[in-house]
Order: sequence, then C-alpha cells, then structure tokens
Amino acid sequence: MEKQSSALKVYLTFSIELLNGMSLKGLKVLHIWNTAGVASIIAKYMDRIYETKSWVIMRKKFDKFGLTSYGECWDTNAKIFTLRALWKAKNYSLIHVHAFDRIVPLIKFLYPRKPLVLHYHGSDIRGKWNLRRRYWSKADFIIVSAPDMLKGAPSEALYLPNPVDTELFYIRGKPEPKTAFHFSYYADDLAKKLAEKYGLTLTIHNREENPIPYKTLSLFLSSYEYYIDVKRDLSNLNLLKEISKTGLEALACGCKVIRWDGSIMEGLPPEHYPEVVVRKLWEIYRLLLRGRGKKDG
Repeated sequence: MEKQSSALKVYLTFSIELLNGMSLKGLKVLHIWNTAGVASIIAKYMDRIYETKSWVIMRKKFDKFGLTSYGECWDTNAKIFTLRALWKAKNYSLIHVHAFDRIVPLIKFLYPRKPLVLHYHGSDIRGKWNLRRRYWSKADFIIVSAPDMLKGAPSEALYLPNPVDTELFYIRGKPEPKTAFHFSYYADDLAKKLAEKYGLTLTIHNREENPIPYKTLSLFLSSYEYYIDVKRDLSNLNLLKEISKTGLEALACGCKVIRWDGSIMEGLPPEHYPEVVVRKLWEIYRLLLRGRGKKDG
C-alpha cells in the first residue's frame, strides 16, 4: 500500500507539468460540510490564488463556533440539507465533500461525470474504513487530514495537511509568561500533569458549554505562552497523537504547543500554510477535471 501511495504522489507531482496548458479559471467548486472550518479556508484561498468560484454549505446546527466564514449555513434538518445540497450540486463543475460521506453515492448517481473529492477529517473515518466502504468507494479521490488516518485506507487515499488561515491566526504580541491554555476534550487529567511538569498556570476551557467564536479565537490563544494539545477519541477514549487544528492555529499565534508526549513545538510548519495546501489540492482538482472522474473515465 505504501508503494502504491508513493507512486501516486510522484504521479501528482509530475503530472502537473502536463496540465500547464489546461486553464481552470472560473472553475465552480462546491464544498459540502465544513469540518473544523477547513472547507472555508480552502475555498477562500483557492478563489484568491486560482480565481475559482468556490462555495461552502453547512448546517447551522453544527457550526456553533462560526467556522463558516466563507460560504453559508442553512438552518434546516438533515433531510432538507441533503436535498438542497444535491440540487445545488448541479450548478458546479467539481464537488468536494467533507466528512458527510453518505451523500457521495447520491451525488455520483445523479451526476456521474462530476469529479468528486471526499475529504475525511478524523473520527469520521478512523478505524471505520471497512464500515464506510460503501460510501468512500464511490468517490473519485479520497483525502485525509492526518497521516494516522491512512491506516486501513485504500491505497489511493492521500494525506493533505490541514490549512491554517494565517490572516486570522498570527503573532499579536507578548503573552503572559508561564501560562497555558487547554480545550477540554476528554484529556484534562493529562493536561494538568503536563502543566505541572512545566510549572505552568493552566486554564481549561469547555468550548461546548461556553463556545469561543472562531473569529476571536486567535486573540484568546495569543494571550497564553503555551497551548496543551491533548485529546482523546470520544468513541474509544484512545489518545490522539496527531496535532490538532487548534494546535496548529496556536502555533501560528506564537504559542508553544505541548504535545501528548510532553514534547514542545514552536512555529507553524510550512506545509500547513494555506497557500501550500491549496497548491497541492489544485493539482488534484486539475487531474480529476482532465479525466472527468475516475469512475466513468
């Protein structure tokens, strides 16, 4: 599987040279669902850099933090949302589905020649590849947002780093020394131990009970010297070892991020800059458009 995945990455790297003459200016891309606000970041920077015409649709009930800064939230139930999404998809050239894999077979039935990217973001697929095969097998391309999610994945699945909106998350000044912040995610016990280890004054915040608006999160993070990035999977309480999107945003704000193993990260890794992520995704879009979707050739 690793050999096939490596071959695919090489193919993606070099095939772009063959597609340089293919203009996709004005390409209409519909993002369905907006896990962690990733769709809005991709759409925003894709439109700005490549002059596409992207839009994001999300259910208002599941966006309590205001993550859909680029696109719109529909105040409707699951059935109506699905029907409206299927109808809206007819006006777009490429469909990018985030997490909501149940809609994939329906879209491909109605629009078999529309390229469709399925993008998983974490607990939506970890340990569930066999269980959800009937959904992801209909997609033309599969993306995951963390390397550990490739375990059990089909060989053609590709890791795409999470983008951080660096226009919202950036260094704003000097934080309060020896302070740490942690979002409660079933690992408060470990966060307390790590804060004690480094002699930090810890603030634990339950974002479900007291949501922090996404547009002001950077101000919050910037006031702390450290962010303790430890989480457990709700389904099995296993410790999640990949850095979270909030952890990446904290790095962009200048925080030192303490990982699950006590190691400390500083500075946002370049692969998470939105321009870098969008460039990689652009290559995938172009390849899919060239073939009009792998399922129908």
